[in-house]
Amino acid sequence: MKVFDLEPGDPRLGSVLPVLQELRPHLTPELFHSVYEEGYGQGLRFLAAFDDDGACLGVAGWRIVVNTVALRSLYVDDLVVAAAARSGGVGHALLAHLEERARELRCHSLELDSGTQRTQAHRFYMREGLTIAAFHFLKSFDD
Repeated sequence: MKVFDLEPGDPRLGSVLPVLQELRPHLTPELFHSVYEEGYGQGLRFLAAFDDDGACLGVAGWRIVVNTVALRSLYVDDLVVAAAARSGGVGHALLAHLEERARELRCHSLELDSGTQRTQAHRFYMREGLTIAAFHFLKSFDD
């Protein structure tokens, strides 16, 4: 397994999208590319794990966030491992890569939000040393 940083326009993004859609089923190819193009200018980055045959095993979307709460943190927008590759160390490898990146970038923490229904993911995060530090509140607006 190898982990790569993926810039907008990278041809490997096509194989990343089906894995990302396991977590974000609303994403179409057009929407994903549009979000990444716009988000890239705001610091959004993707990294992905691939097997030796070039199949995407897992993907993480992340960014550096500076605020008064955490000061400087690496925030994980998306972290998903392909269903067929779960429990094989892919999630651990992605988180280890993200933690290394956070330390290189002088962050004080690595943070992520996770839907309340994702109990298996929560168990994984806690095994990886993350703790539940806050509630995330949301107010959606109709288009």
